[in-house]
Amino acid sequence: MKYNAVVRVENLKKLYGSTVAVSDISFEVNEGEIFGIVGPNGAGKTTTIECVEGLRRPTGGNIEVFGLKPLQDGYVLKQRIGIQLQESSLPPRIKTWEALDLFSSFYSRSIDWHDLVDRLGLDNFLDTPFAKLSGGQKRRLFIGLALINDPDLIFFDELTTGLDPQARHSMWDMLREINTDGKTIFLTTHFMEEAERLCNRVAIIDMGRIVALDSPENLIRNLNIESRIIFTLNGYHKTIGSDLKNLNAVTRVESIGDRVIVYGSGTTLISDVVNFLTSKGISYSNFRTEQPNLEDVFLTLTGKKMRD
Repeated sequence: MKYNAVVRVENLKKLYGSTVAVSDISFEVNEGEIFGIVGPNGAGKTTTIECVEGLRRPTGGNIEVFGLKPLQDGYVLKQRIGIQLQESSLPPRIKTWEALDLFSSFYSRSIDWHDLVDRLGLDNFLDTPFAKLSGGQKRRLFIGLALINDPDLIFFDELTTGLDPQARHSMWDMLREINTDGKTIFLTTHFMEEAERLCNRVAIIDMGRIVALDSPENLIRNLNIESRIIFTLNGYHKTIGSDLKNLNAVTRVESIGDRVIVYGSGTTLISDVVNFLTSKGISYSNFRTEQPNLEDVFLTLTGKKMRD
């Protein structure tokens, strides 16, 4: 299957004096996909996406979006893309409808913003000043402003940071709908669950470098990360850790008080642990399993050490 790359980044570098923000990274974003760059704060995500958007001048490398150069062809390109910045604001007294109406006048092609407000859940807040909107309402307004020119490619930088879980899931649903409409989405996030749920492909970036790039499913599968079984002992069992380690599917065991975490892999892991507990007459509760996820991939590739 052939893919049409709408974004091509080759050997991108960005320096701030002697500080390396982005170090020689390359990737493509394919038409119609949700592509994500994930990593911790300070990893280089925003610098990368702002270079692609044409908002920041790279130190080196080549960037093309729809075959255009973001800096040289900025005016033409901005007619085809939508941008939601990591930090945005509007004049505090501007009303929702005024912001939408104003931004629609900036483009040679725009959609009727009245069609957006119901979808964005802003129909009851058209006369509300920006300063009076909630955090989630402001985010939805900025999505509307990013969609006002009916773009082919939309950039979202840390869209759900600071939102409560309900608002975050609402944003995820909205992004899926936008993508279903045929729009290509390029997002950055430090929420691994967000990237795993939304993205077709993910580039994991750390300290300015891409350390892995693939679909979330392939990243998880290819690293052979352990599954986890967690349960609570109903009573003391002195040797349970060493006994469980003798099972073929088990790689290691952690005991924290009466809480036991069993790590392992293979199709027989769960049945082996359950059969062992049953055969030994060991009473347990709160039994659950946890499959590997993108956060496990990230921690495996980058380590758990906190960095500034």
